[in-house]
Amino acid sequence: MSFLRPDPPPASFSTEASGTGSVALRDNYGTVATNVILPRDASWPVRVGLVPRLADCFQDRSLEGNSDFAAVEETVPGGSTTLLSGMGGVGKTQFAASLAERLWRDGQLDLLVWISATSRAGILSGYARAGLAVAAPGVQGTDAEADAAQFHGWLSATDRRWLIVLDTLERSADLQGLWPPSRDLGRTVLTTRLRGVALNGPDQRLLQIDTFTAAEGAAYLQARLEGHPDLADDIDGVVTDLGSLPLALGQASAFLLDEHVPCSQYRTRWADRRVRLDDLMPGPEDPNGLPDDYQRTVAVTLSLSVEAADRARPAGLARPVLEMASVLHPAGIPASLFTTEAAHNWLTHQCSNTQVNGAGVIHSALRSLHRLNLMTVDSSNVIVHALVQRVIRETKTDEELTDLAWAAADALAEEWPEVANDRDYAQRLRDNAATVYGYGREVLLHPDIHPVLAQAASSLGESGDAVGAVAAYERLHADIVRMPNHDSGSALNLRHLMARWQVRAGNPSEAVATNAALLPALIEVKGPEHPLTLATRNNLAQAQGESGNPDAAVSAYRQLLPDLQRVLGPSDPLTLVARLNNAHWRGVAGGPAGAAAEYEQMLDDFEHVLGPDAFETMVVRNNLALLKGLVDVAGAITDAQAVLEKQLRELGPEHPSTLKTRSNFATMRAKAGDLIGSIEAHRQLLADRARVLGPEHPDTLLTRANIADLRGTAGDPSGAAAAYEQILVDQLRVLGPSHPDVTISRQSLHEWREQAGEGRPPIAADGGVSTLGIGESGDGGPCTDASAEGILTSGPVNAETAVDVSDTGLVAVEGDSTAPISTCVNGSEHRPKI
Repeated sequence: MSFLRPDPPPASFSTEASGTGSVALRDNYGTVATNVILPRDASWPVRVGLVPRLADCFQDRSLEGNSDFAAVEETVPGGSTTLLSGMGGVGKTQFAASLAERLWRDGQLDLLVWISATSRAGILSGYARAGLAVAAPGVQGTDAEADAAQFHGWLSATDRRWLIVLDTLERSADLQGLWPPSRDLGRTVLTTRLRGVALNGPDQRLLQIDTFTAAEGAAYLQARLEGHPDLADDIDGVVTDLGSLPLALGQASAFLLDEHVPCSQYRTRWADRRVRLDDLMPGPEDPNGLPDDYQRTVAVTLSLSVEAADRARPAGLARPVLEMASVLHPAGIPASLFTTEAAHNWLTHQCSNTQVNGAGVIHSALRSLHRLNLMTVDSSNVIVHALVQRVIRETKTDEELTDLAWAAADALAEEWPEVANDRDYAQRLRDNAATVYGYGREVLLHPDIHPVLAQAASSLGESGDAVGAVAAYERLHADIVRMPNHDSGSALNLRHLMARWQVRAGNPSEAVATNAALLPALIEVKGPEHPLTLATRNNLAQAQGESGNPDAAVSAYRQLLPDLQRVLGPSDPLTLVARLNNAHWRGVAGGPAGAAAEYEQMLDDFEHVLGPDAFETMVVRNNLALLKGLVDVAGAITDAQAVLEKQLRELGPEHPSTLKTRSNFATMRAKAGDLIGSIEAHRQLLADRARVLGPEHPDTLLTRANIADLRGTAGDPSGAAAAYEQILVDQLRVLGPSHPDVTISRQSLHEWREQAGEGRPPIAADGGVSTLGIGESGDGGPCTDASAEGILTSGPVNAETAVDVSDTGLVAVEGDSTAPISTCVNGSEHRPKI
């Protein structure tokens, strides 16, 4: 219907612009009349443009601390410009529509203007239509730019309450000279995937719109599937898989309903990498189309953002950066990974049109992706939504994806520090290693094991989870032996590394069995003089000593050392490590006499060959400081403090070797007369070991024993005995009845009971009362006095021990196996008998 100068519409109508010089009239029932020429005096309130309808089951969401939209005036206060920024699909337009409708419904607006801001022409056209709708002076309906200027002037002078919504701004330059004015009675809301300095200005506030929270996503999907309980069998899982992205959840829920597919089956399809994203969402060509008036699928929405980023400077680099990020962990990639030499080489190879001249250009590409909300980048971390990653991966062939995984693994291996002092950072690296392994499993295992896999598994152990490290190596070994034509040498190397962590996990007997079974296989496959074979002999001897058989360890080292010196040479790191371990177990088996001179000589050799800051050199210094403590407590404390300061600086406060030195340093404080300080230091150490290593790790149990002994020495033998009763129960369960620590704890319990006047018999292997006398052991275990446990000092209860084992980290050895060869190194630890 068409009218010429009709009567003003009744109050129950609102007006919506539909073209130059005309508006549409919408009544309370939604009826629309077009091509209406308004009189010079508009009827208020006025609506210009079509506000998108809210999605089915629209969810109120938290924003800047507000739990919902109840305080709209606080979210969009008068006189403000609010920029809603976020990646495609987070619901920025829905946010703005809800804000606009609430302000309109609450009677707080005289004018509501909704403009599609995807281009400058669209913004000018929207302003011009609004100028006609409000009968702004000077608006003629013939020149959009002139009419827009007149409307802009009207906004600056009017006493009407207005809201301008600029939806989906693509380029900040499109608003040059067109930003709505700042007026107490005016509000502006702008939605954009952009963020950056160009959008900053006076009275402008940028609000980052994120995905749903897990609870919001679950509530939305539950509401969408209401009435279909058979489909809602794993709502939380679907929300997690889709990264809580509102657009994805909306389209996925339509798919679930249309196809009558339960959430569990949807997740199975989602996990199948052969299934593309478009096959898991409805398409615009489907009979029902896309839900909630969406115009684009998730894949198209995100792809358009990627294309825009790739056009921005440095042109052509954004997509390759996203490609590398697509096979890494979405919740946190180290930003410096993208500027490693490996990443730089790969990005240069991918960018034929852009010269990647150093880290600055790569940083610019990261910032461009950040400005377009395809990444969140700060000084140290990069976050990418999992759906952005999937859209990128689906553009790659299988061969391209495996090449990409190898390149990302190279960059991650280069990024990995020798010592990761920051536990959170180390966890991020492990998360990324697990993710890239998922996308490049076969290429990272065959024909050679990629170094990052061993780095990740060993890092887990270095963080204190030695049991987890053993499990990680077991999984890698199982994966590689399942592969046809796998490299037997690589599989053997993984077993070698697993055995190393079995010792650290407090299971030396298992390590003896693993190394003993591994050794003949290595001799057959690699030969008796291969470095991996020699390293396994070292680790077998070390495990024998740690499992309570120091004589076997000494005998094994007596045979191993000549072979090492002949094959590798006296200055080879493996030869030096074996010398260190041999000296330790000789001291355990035969006492510490003459050991100090041997350690002095070793220290010179280690400093010359490995350097003063090498981990192995620190172990030598630590053991030498312990020996000095037998005759020179003050000197030992000075040396131990120097070692501890270096370890804190080089290894961090929670590295197992640092914890060991802290134990020794606390013990020496007691010897020097500071019993209270020693007890407090041991208690702090116990809390850290329980947290880092676990409450049942042998080191943690040893610290509990040290505290019990110090408690008895301080005058509370009953308390010491009571503590040992529980310690012995735990040690028997964890270590077994034949372990040297169990033998010493039995003796300590007996002696503290005697001092307390209790005189009860010791605890037996099963936790009950033993009929064995002190000096005996059950189950054929070694009957040892304190001297069998290591470096000794005198004391009223029993001698101090050196029962702890730490390792070198990873010692690289040339060979045909790609994973690094690992050797065990002994670092002594005292039990503080004063």
